[in-house]
Amino acid sequence: MRKITNIAELRAALDSYRAAGKTLGLVPTMGYLHEGHISLVRRSVSENDATVVSIFVNPTQFRPEEDLDSYPRDLDRDLGLLSEVGADVVFCPCPDSMYATDYSTYVDEYKLAAGLCGASRPGHFRGVCTVVLKLFNLTGPQRAYFGEKDYQQLQVIRRMVRDLDVPVDIVSCPIVREADGVAMSSRNVYLSPGERVSAQRLSQGLRMAQEAVAQGERSCSALTGMVRHYLEADPGVVIDYVEIKDPNTLDDVVSLDGEVRMLLAARVGKTRLIDNALLIPKEVL
Repeated sequence: MRKITNIAELRAALDSYRAAGKTLGLVPTMGYLHEGHISLVRRSVSENDATVVSIFVNPTQFRPEEDLDSYPRDLDRDLGLLSEVGADVVFCPCPDSMYATDYSTYVDEYKLAAGLCGASRPGHFRGVCTVVLKLFNLTGPQRAYFGEKDYQQLQVIRRMVRDLDVPVDIVSCPIVREADGVAMSSRNVYLSPGERVSAQRLSQGLRMAQEAVAQGERSCSALTGMVRHYLEADPGVVIDYVEIKDPNTLDDVVSLDGEVRMLLAARVGKTRLIDNALLIPKEVL
């Protein structure tokens, strides 16, 4: 496994793979890896001749009041994990190599990025799209792997790739959860033991919605109201949003007549958490 910090060295290394006719998979991360990230790497290793993992805490997707400086980092541990699962190249640039001091070009997706986390974190998806397109340009992968926990991000990137004719297949991978049901996230490390108990309400609320759908509930307002009530019963949970969307367009849905996606975000202590789940009426199973 090669650790590369220099863009020119990265391009040279990947050109050698392409010259040998090898397929490339890319797993973009911000590091502090957990089993969710590692599941993406395993998938890429199984489907490509070579796998590139990027580790870069991207400053353009953080708002001034967010946790850019305190975001958890442990590069040595990350490198050990990636070596164990068979990554070929780890690209870990510094911000100065990714963004010139007078950098002034950004990529915006306006429709899918407008609501949900885009409403709560203005400019976030502009930063995400910009850095992901840069990584695509730098690595030229056949496939890129993203987790479904960041579901809105996944759909925004799919739309960007479609609209800008980027020659890469976006591969979505299932959410990986802790034993207590909490979706794996690097930010889970911020949670105190008491906050961790409160955090379980997010996945529990989603399961309640799935059970209600299985029992015949089809009203989206009833489902979101039920989950809101459950989350609000814990004073340690401060809701950002609980919404049901079309899984492809992220448009609002009034009543279930097919698969939909329930998405929610909440702050537990100082930690902002997101989660989501498919809701599938039994008549379409």
